[in-house]
Formats: sequence, structure tokens, C-alpha cells
Amino acid sequence: MNVAGSVVIGVARDRLWAAFRDPAVLVQTIPGCERLEECGPDTYRMTVNAGVASVKGVYQGEVALSDPVPPERFTLKARGQGAPGTVDATVQVRLSEADGGTRVDYDAEAVIGGMIGGVGQRMLGSVAKRTAQEFFTAVEDLLRAPVPAAVPAAEAGATEAGAVAAGAPLAGAGAQGTGALTSGAPLAGAVYERPAEPRTQTRPWVMLAAFGAGPAWRWPG
Repeated sequence: MNVAGSVVIGVARDRLWAAFRDPAVLVQTIPGCERLEECGPDTYRMTVNAGVASVKGVYQGEVALSDPVPPERFTLKARGQGAPGTVDATVQVRLSEADGGTRVDYDAEAVIGGMIGGVGQRMLGSVAKRTAQEFFTAVEDLLRAPVPAAVPAAEAGATEAGAVAAGAPLAGAGAQGTGALTSGAPLAGAVYERPAEPRTQTRPWVMLAAFGAGPAWRWPG
């Protein structure tokens, strides 16, 4: 199955590139993402709650970035499996300058197995594109939200630690946007969890579109 599309996000390209590599951003914006766990250099495990119609469940996945050319393009490979089935995808992502922000083009090839593979390709393609749009909208909304007021220095350490643990961007990140972006890399061994909120089922193989704009992930091994 092939899914391709494009969207213009009202954020500067360098800042958007950095956000796509920040797990503290992604855990809040990938539809259905519950947890990101660093398991090695640039390697993450992802837990996603996904479903369509009666085929629902939790997927465990791993993703990897290759051939990055900042801030222009990268290739991302993703694998996920759960009770509803399996996903194996490769996504090409390109970022280019556009009026009012950054144009993101993605082209994904996916192999889907198990029960979820029995869902019609037309339906899967439609919900994948819609899910990608939800992801990009969430990223834009997060990056364009007002930056929280600065906190006293004595409280900054505790506030930042709490924000990372909650999967939230750090206050006062300024023009660079969010949490781990300052250093350009996530914290070693960090776990990022989505803040508690009413859970809604997302679409199947949502990882495919969302992984296409994921953090700097390298395939294990």
C-alpha cells in the first residue's frame, strides 16, 4: 500500500525539523501515542493505541531514521505489531520552504498483515491520510502556542524534570521550540509518556503516517 501527501505548516523549517526529532513533542502529537522509550542511541520503542471499526488494540513498535539531510529530508522505517495485526513501513519525508511556513511532503509504502490487513485498502488509505493531517495540525498548534512564562531559577530544574516526565515541552524554550531541542537530542534512557487525557481510539497503522515525521530513530542492530 502507498500513501502520499503534503501539507504546509506555519512554522520555520529549522524549527519544524527540530520538533520532528523531539520525543517530548511527538508523544503529545502523534494520534494514539501513549509512550516513547529510548532503548539505545537514537532508538525508540513506541506504544500506540489504534483501531478501526471492530479491529482495535495496542501496537508495540520500533522506528529508525536513515539518510538524514537537515533540514531537508530523511527516510524512516517503522515496524509495529499487536493483536490486530502487523505493520512494516518505509516513509520518505521532505521539508521545503513555503510561503507562510514549511511544506512537508511524505510518501509511504506499507505492508500490513493480520486482521487489520482485511480492512479495505481504500479505507486504510483514507484514514491514514486523515491521521497524518491530525498529526501535522497538532504539531503546528503545539509549536505556535504561547510560550509559558519563565519560572524562578530555583524552580526551573524541578519544572523541567516534570515536563519531560509528562511528555511536555519545557517552558522558556524560546525560538527553538521545545524541550530536548536545545541539545538536539533526547535524554539518554528517557521515557516520554502522554499526559493523561480522555482516550479516543485512533486509526489502524496510524504509525505509518505519524512515523513519517518521527524523532531521530535508528533501526536496532
